[in-house]
Amino acid sequence: MTSEELLAVLAAVGHAQRLRVIVELSAGRMYVSELARRLDMSRPLLYMHLERLEGAGVVAGHLELSRTGKALKYFELMEFELHLNTDTVVAAVAADAEERDDVEENPT
Repeated sequence: MTSEELLAVLAAVGHAQRLRVIVELSAGRMYVSELARRLDMSRPLLYMHLERLEGAGVVAGHLELSRTGKALKYFELMEFELHLNTDTVVAAVAADAEERDDVEENPT
């Protein structure tokens, strides 16, 4: 995990509303409208939070068709573990250095 990936996860889970989304999705996948109702949140605001969580790999979204032909966007919680300590930060910064070295050795 690079420092950029670590920061994305920390930013994703570092918000009270996104923690509420995680809690709701821990019970199982749900389509956006239902999730918005349960959280008493507008769909545009919920989508903003879901995009942040999806970008960090905490949730995954899938578009499905209902029996009536209506498109429904379902989200589900992905398995994740967050263990933050000095070693995690050191490893992330070291991965950044390795990534930079690879780019310098193999420029595109």
